[in-house]
Amino acid sequence: MGKPQLRDSAGRFASYLDGLAKVIGHAGRIGPMRDYCTGLLLPCERKSVEPIAAATAPERVGAQHQALLHFVAEGAWSDAVVLAKVREMVLPKIERHGAIEAWIIDDTSFPKHGAHSVGVTHQYCGQLGKQENCQVVVSLSLANHYASLPAAYRLYLPKGWAEDRKRRRKAGVPDEIYFQTKPKIALDQLAWACAAGLPRGVVLMDQAYGTDAALRRGARDLGLDYSAAVPARTLVEGGKGDQGKMTAQTLALGLPKRAWQTITWREGSAELLRSRFARVRVNARGEGCTPSEPEEWLLIEWPKRETAPTKYWLSTLSMNIAFDALVDITMMRWRIERDYQELKQEVGLGHFEGRGWRGFHHHATMCIAAYGFLISERGAIPPSEGRCEIFLPQPALPAGWRPRGAAAAA
Repeated sequence: MGKPQLRDSAGRFASYLDGLAKVIGHAGRIGPMRDYCTGLLLPCERKSVEPIAAATAPERVGAQHQALLHFVAEGAWSDAVVLAKVREMVLPKIERHGAIEAWIIDDTSFPKHGAHSVGVTHQYCGQLGKQENCQVVVSLSLANHYASLPAAYRLYLPKGWAEDRKRRRKAGVPDEIYFQTKPKIALDQLAWACAAGLPRGVVLMDQAYGTDAALRRGARDLGLDYSAAVPARTLVEGGKGDQGKMTAQTLALGLPKRAWQTITWREGSAELLRSRFARVRVNARGEGCTPSEPEEWLLIEWPKRETAPTKYWLSTLSMNIAFDALVDITMMRWRIERDYQELKQEVGLGHFEGRGWRGFHHHATMCIAAYGFLISERGAIPPSEGRCEIFLPQPALPAGWRPRGAAAAA
């Protein structure tokens, strides 16, 4: 990237921060907001408060540390208002490449060594693939084939935390936050997005959410279509021959050979992605379902080298949708995996070392804001270049400086 392009990117970043400054509230927050967002895009090893302070103000690290810590941990600015401004600035850039097609529900986790950070408990940690001490966040992202952007983001508060007044008070958990399952948080996010008038898309869910019949029903009640991953044991009724209630796997294994088609849905990093799929009209049965469950698609994937089908989805998409279009929109859920990988690796989403509710969500909001700018610049950044550092000069750090907190906070 040449110097004119670097200057253009730096200028656009300054304008982007001007937009955020309009909604951050008190004028005293504007400087720390600019520095915090800038620090998230600099090539620091850790993107917690202290390294950001050292990177953005190397001649006055102590004072900068206090200013940034107050801004993120205590500042009384609204995450919702800032995220709305991010959407206002970034969604038009995404929609230049096509309308929003999907609303992606997911969660992500952050391992923690101790038990004092807000929401930490021993639970399944997707990042580690096992039960471990961690925080878990539920999010809703808006996506098309070009990019995706988180629109809602909330920490899951386990029951033990929700019912512990002392810990709640110490971590600053708002009074209106009470225990909710992750699917219930997701349903609230869908209802909020509908009420906010966000551009609609098909709701995409992995098994952790798709298995929840109440969440699927809630999405339908909001007028939303979905493609929801479900386990092989899911009970369904329908298909040719109408053999009564059976598991999705049993139905799939009984399909004739002609039911299976090889479908390509997108380009991967090295080759086109394709697999074998079948689809059947069914009614969901089983736990949480009502007798009036609608007829919907059961989409099944059975890769040729596998001895049995590997994935199943229930989808309310139109009976007349083309087979390849059904597969294409269902498989768009991969975008959220890319989102979280880049949010964690590029802008330090998991690097916050404070313990409070407000700081945890403020840090995430700034990360989403920084990530939104990267999405806006995607067409200007060559794939061979680093995503963050190409348009922001790296300040010289004080001689011998090292961050104190390289490990996750307790």
